[in-house]
This record gives sequence, structure tokens and C-alpha cells, in this order.
Amino acid sequence: MKRLAFIFYFLPVFALSASHEYCTDMFGLPTTGQLTDFEEIFAHLYEHYGPQGWWPVTREGSETPQYIKSNYERRSREEQLEIIIGAILTQNTSWKNAEIALMNLNTKNLMNLDVLAAISETNLGEIIRASGYYNQKAKKIQTIVAFLKKESLAKLEKLTIPELRTKLLTVKGIGNETADSIILYAFNGLAFVIDSYTKRIFARIGLSNESIAYTDLQKQFETNIPENVALYNEYHALIVSLAKEHCKKEPSCSLCPIKHSCKTGECIVIIK
Repeated sequence: MKRLAFIFYFLPVFALSASHEYCTDMFGLPTTGQLTDFEEIFAHLYEHYGPQGWWPVTREGSETPQYIKSNYERRSREEQLEIIIGAILTQNTSWKNAEIALMNLNTKNLMNLDVLAAISETNLGEIIRASGYYNQKAKKIQTIVAFLKKESLAKLEKLTIPELRTKLLTVKGIGNETADSIILYAFNGLAFVIDSYTKRIFARIGLSNESIAYTDLQKQFETNIPENVALYNEYHALIVSLAKEHCKKEPSCSLCPIKHSCKTGECIVIIK
């Protein structure tokens, strides 16, 4: 006969390892005993997964976006454009599919504002077909290209974060998540990215709920962690890694690196 065994996990006293101590400088985290719940979760995730290298960009001589870990420096104009296009391509699909579309654009030497503006929407759609919703995304790309030719990346980079966000949100096809991804990863601006993974994970942890408004959850993060671009960058990427490996639609809690801090992970059911 099968029986259910419930294993309860209790939250341990949190202590920073040597790598965590290093991260207090890099990410601005406080010392032991002073971490907020949000900071503690980040520290556990970073200890488990390490730097993620987001946003991956294509280096000279390559056609494939590469993950450059612990690189939080200012982006080149070419990288900024690729990140902006990538942020649109990854809407409602996996990064793997968006990456194929980016590689197609790179192979055909299309990652250029003038070239993208000149190509027909139909042809562009075929090139990015792998990303899904390709006709809609082709229209969105040409809309953002027209916007960038008018505003210029140089002008946008000089704006304050609120000003930049407001401008981006006026572009059809750019919503909160895409705008903040562009601000954070293309312009190294302080904007914490919220996605469906973030809502799912932090609802299961017990710090939020899945119906929370985008800006409300964003405010929770931004008031509970230091204002640090590298931290915002890695935290969002680590959330994605956790969601793909453990916190799926059907969670796999037994080996989750933050199960001790999670209301869902505190009690694991084992079938015998």
C-alpha cells in the first residue's frame, strides 16, 4: 500500500559563505543577519547557480549570442540593438526559440537599423519564424526600429529611467516586462524585471500572490534589495533558471535550492 510521508523543513540560520561575502561587495548585500527575505533568496540562488551572463549578445566573428558572465559594463550600440530586438523576439516564447531567430538575423547581416527598416515585414516575419507569432513580432520590430531611428540610442541613453520607461511604453508592442528588460539589459538602468516566473515563484514562497500587479511586485523587490544594476541583472536571470529547473507549473521541490525558504517547499510529499 502506498503511504504519504510528509517531510518538514525548518528555515536554518542563514550564514554567508566565502562567495556570498564576495557578493556583498559586488551586489551591495548587507552582512550576515541583516538580509531581507528577498536578499536571502538571491544569495541562495547565486550560491547554487552562479552568474548567469544575461543578456547574451553576439560577439564579433560569431552569429550566436554568447553568455558573458559577470559582465555588467556599458553595452555597445550594436549590443543595445540586439538586446532590444531580442526582448521582442522572446515575448511569449522560450529564449531558445528567440535565439534561433536572432541567429537568422545575424547570418543574413540584418542586425542594423537601416537594413531592418528597409526589409519587408513579410520577409522579416519569415526570418524570425522560429520565435513564434512571427508576423506580429515583425511588425513590432519595425515599429521599434522606426522609433529608434527617430529617437536614437544615444539620446535614449541620456534620459532618466522614468523618462526612458515612459518613452518605451509609448511604442506599440512594448509592455512593462519588455520595457524593463530593455532598460536593465540594454541600458544598464535600474528597473527590476517581473515576469510570469517571478510571480509564480514568489507566490509559492509566500511573499506575494500570482494575481499581484506588475508594478506592485516590482516595488516589493526594489524596496527589499539594494539598488544595484548587477544585482537586478543576476536576480532576474536566476529566477528564470530556478523556474526552468524546479519551479515549473508542477513544482519539483526536493532538490530546490530555496525549499527551506519556501512555504510550498517546506512540506514535500513522498510516495512509498
